[in-house]
Amino acid sequence: MKNGVAITGMGITSALGYGIEANYNSLILNNHGLSFPEILNTKHLNLPVGEIKKSNVELQNELQLTGGHSYTRAALLAISAVKEAIAIANLNKEQLTKTGLISGSSVGGIDATEEFYNEYESSSENRRFIRAQHPGFTTSKIGEYFQINGYTTTISTACSSGANAIMMGARLIRSGKLERVIVGGTDCLTKFTLNGFNSLKILSENFCKPFDDHRDGLNLGEGAAFLVLEADHLLQGKKVLGRISGYGNSNDAFHQTASSETGEGAFLAMEKALQISALQASDIDYINAHGTATKNNDLSESVAIKRMFGENIPAFSSTKTFTGHTLAAAGALEAVFSILSLQNDKQFANLNFSEAMLETKLVPVTSVRSVRMQHILSNSFGFGGNCTSLIFSKNG
Repeated sequence: MKNGVAITGMGITSALGYGIEANYNSLILNNHGLSFPEILNTKHLNLPVGEIKKSNVELQNELQLTGGHSYTRAALLAISAVKEAIAIANLNKEQLTKTGLISGSSVGGIDATEEFYNEYESSSENRRFIRAQHPGFTTSKIGEYFQINGYTTTISTACSSGANAIMMGARLIRSGKLERVIVGGTDCLTKFTLNGFNSLKILSENFCKPFDDHRDGLNLGEGAAFLVLEADHLLQGKKVLGRISGYGNSNDAFHQTASSETGEGAFLAMEKALQISALQASDIDYINAHGTATKNNDLSESVAIKRMFGENIPAFSSTKTFTGHTLAAAGALEAVFSILSLQNDKQFANLNFSEAMLETKLVPVTSVRSVRMQHILSNSFGFGGNCTSLIFSKNG
């Protein structure tokens, strides 16, 4: 893949704030967005989360939605991010009707079904949310809001969903199946995910510290991010934010919720991404690591990175120290962060790090660095062993 796929728009909402500028300013100032649950109705108030401090009512009012709608929190967050991406790409309504949409989500609108489940039998008022249980319903609501009538589908591969949506969009453009597509992911905090991860005993009561020898678990987060991808012949002088130059997907085939000790899936995903990009390992300037801060994940990813890069390991860090682990949205958020890194020649900090892991001795970037970069590798690994790596490159 010599030229890759052009990125002409991007949008984001996360615990760091609404929009590209707010997120970038937080990253360069080392201002994380982790706090404790206020919007999510949970008893686990001791667990840090990357929560967006806006209620669903506030979100729907900002989007000028009237009562009786069936937009859940994941859809509301996604629409805000897509609006920004569309504005930056300068797409009009006619262009949107012919644009594809690929969205990743792990739990879709389960936040609504959690809230109204016990009322469904006795009251019909909120039965409109029953269908929201399916992740595809979230995608359909995004398409409905923007009147997108092109190819539309949903990716649900756990924490690699957003990255896989981006990869699928790039592949469809490269194959000539699509000319323009909006890709990304969205997930909101829910009781299901918070309780589920807590039952696995991988949530930390402290702010997470990826790749640290004393790491003790992850912090969950919520958010949404989307990119506009376009084929070169549509550009006509349009500003290009960056390019997708490589992508790779594999499966660890090891365990439902754990990565292998050898990091086989991660290694194969990175290897494939490099092959498709026609780049060498030495061309990678920075890695936005998956880096969840669990004992298993960080060790497995570290082993895979050492296998891939040998003695010449690029600078790397995990930005989940800023946003928490946003599940299906993580790969999309970190795609935006990777593009911001390239545009501004900044490597973002791996917060809370103090001591390297005994097994690998790898030390991440711990403060913002200004370094000229051309190519960034971004990793996203999901439950079930689904591993995806994306390579983002500067235009030209």
